[in-house]
Amino acid sequence: MAIEITDQAVLQINEMMKDETAEEVYLRFGVKGGGCSGLSYKLGFDYEVKETDNSYEINGIPVVIATMDVPIIENTKIDFKQNMMGGGFTIDNPNAIVSCGCGSSFKAKDREGSPENC
Repeated sequence: MAIEITDQAVLQINEMMKDETAEEVYLRFGVKGGGCSGLSYKLGFDYEVKETDNSYEINGIPVVIATMDVPIIENTKIDFKQNMMGGGFTIDNPNAIVSCGCGSSFKAKDREGSPENC
């Protein structure tokens, strides 16, 4: 399995999915270029699985990840934390070697463990 979604994150995602009107809705997770560390995460809903996607069912959540993103986010854990200021998703990526202060962007290591060029 490419990623882990904690029970708290599953609860929040299911709550958010209730508002979606499409018959089939997927959680799309991936990366895009940008952010202060080189890459940033994409997390949202999608309504189709493309030929270039891998699809999974993780804790009852249908998830799609672009095939080219899988090595960068392999074994990543998505969690949801609630505090007095509100709540939000946190992403713990063991493939990130540098992260920005807010955790929304990162630099990934390649498969040999050295920094990947962005």
